[in-house]
Parts: sequence; structure tokens; C-alpha cells
Amino acid sequence: MTYVEIFLAFFIPGIVGYGGGPASIPLVEYEVVHRYNWMNVEQFSEILAFGNALPGPIATKMAGYIGYEVGGPFGAFVGVFATVAPSLLLMIFLLRILYKFKNSPKVKEMTALIRPTIAMLLGVLAFRFLETSYLYTGIGHTVFLLIMSLLLLEKWKIHPSIVIVGGLVYGAVFLS
Repeated sequence: MTYVEIFLAFFIPGIVGYGGGPASIPLVEYEVVHRYNWMNVEQFSEILAFGNALPGPIATKMAGYIGYEVGGPFGAFVGVFATVAPSLLLMIFLLRILYKFKNSPKVKEMTALIRPTIAMLLGVLAFRFLETSYLYTGIGHTVFLLIMSLLLLEKWKIHPSIVIVGGLVYGAVFLS
């Protein structure tokens, strides 16, 4: 039953997670933290931070790690397969149809209407991570990391992966 749960935990977000890995992360978080209780929000946010620091698609890295933690090596395989299966099925069966209607005004309008929903899902996830950070590290560290991340990303245009690694180093030095 565990492998079926691992499959569902990553397959369902893969189906409804329009927009790729970042858009499906809040859906994966719901499945892993709230539905199956395999970990708490803090653990999930640590896996997300670590996954963001590594190269490659975030969703498959998280599926592999969480699947391994829950079900061992075969659990990792099931998690990664469940993450890529929706895209694989859509590419195999629907590519021809999508290509035919790619310039349709209705398809473009549908895509434009989905974006605010994705933005809200990411905003809720960011708020949960902010809340967890505040509860576990305090207001000082949380505000410092927020301000430094904002400055590094927006003012000095530092690549996000460098900012993530910097956050990991900061946490290892000041929060351990």
C-alpha cells in the first residue's frame, strides 16, 4: 500500500500541477505533509531548500528523496516515475492535439486564467515557510534572511541557486 500512496502523492500533483515543478510544489506539500503525514512542514521546507540547491528539476528530486525516505530505493523509483508519468502520458497521447490548437485564442485565455491560481498557491506556500521559519528560528534570523534574499535577488541580481546555498551556509553556521 505504501508504494501506491507514494505513487498517488506525486502523480496527482503531476496531473493538476500546471506550470511544472514549482507550481506543483504546494500540491506535493499537501500530499506529503497533510494527507499522508510523512513529514512536517519544517522537514518539507528543508527538502525543498536542498532540492533547489541542486541542479535539475525540483519535482523529481523531491519525489526521489521523499520516495526513498518512505519506501526505500523502490519508493524513490515510484516517486520519480509518478512525477514524470503525467507529462510522459500527455506527450505521448496529446502532443498531436496540443500542437494543432496551440494558437487558439481559447487555449491562450485558459493559460492566462490559470496563472493567478498558481501565483496564489505559491504565495500560500511561501507564507507557510515564512511562518515555520519564524517559529523555529525567531524573528531576527527570519527578517535578516528575507531582507538579504530580496537584496541579493532583486538589487544585485545574484542567481537564486547562490542565494539558496548562502541560506544553507547561514543556517549551518548560525542555526545549528
